[in-house]
Amino acid sequence: MDTAPLGLQQLPLFPLKAVLYPGGWLPLRIFELRYLDMIGRCQRNNAPFGVVLLTEGEEVRQALDPAEPRAAGFARESFAKVGTLAHIHTLDKSQPGVWAVDCSGRQRFEIQSTQQLPHGLWTADVRLLESDAPVAVSEHLMPARDALQLLLDNLRKHQPQALDQLPLREPFDWNDCGWLANRWLELLPLPLEMKQQMLTLDNPMLRLELVADQLERMGVQN
Repeated sequence: MDTAPLGLQQLPLFPLKAVLYPGGWLPLRIFELRYLDMIGRCQRNNAPFGVVLLTEGEEVRQALDPAEPRAAGFARESFAKVGTLAHIHTLDKSQPGVWAVDCSGRQRFEIQSTQQLPHGLWTADVRLLESDAPVAVSEHLMPARDALQLLLDNLRKHQPQALDQLPLREPFDWNDCGWLANRWLELLPLPLEMKQQMLTLDNPMLRLELVADQLERMGVQN
């Protein structure tokens, strides 16, 4: 099996019906051959893979009906052009045929071109996007920060076991617009298309302002 390092010219992709943000935490259960192979290679080479929003198709590869007049034997898969690098933190192989993986989101990227391998794995040549510049949370956005702190405090007091289910881990950067916006976007029940649009925004303060608008609409902050 090829164990060559996976560079950004052959970045393996994991299309999901979810949006991963830089600094986020993503637990996965892997059982498809294409992704077992991908995770194994990434772990051996300490290399990332790319998480992208699946916009057409299913997360598990679907075979076409035999009567479907399409050359490829599998349903079409399409995904967003901007995604996030994921790095493996832990890998549990104790259950035969199913791997439990904990990953963290790192830098965003933009897909330049894609290729699908014979066993179904997508790879891409990607261009890394600039990381968010640190931007302090201004006074008019502090209610968004306070609301998330209050949410976590309430969970610690009343449902401490629920904290492990949240897609965020320490260290917490409470005074950074990008970090705060990303954590809210992972928690809020927003349409995936909106979450993807937020991922593409390069201005972290604008992203947090849009999140604050959503919080006000939902009555989460005053």
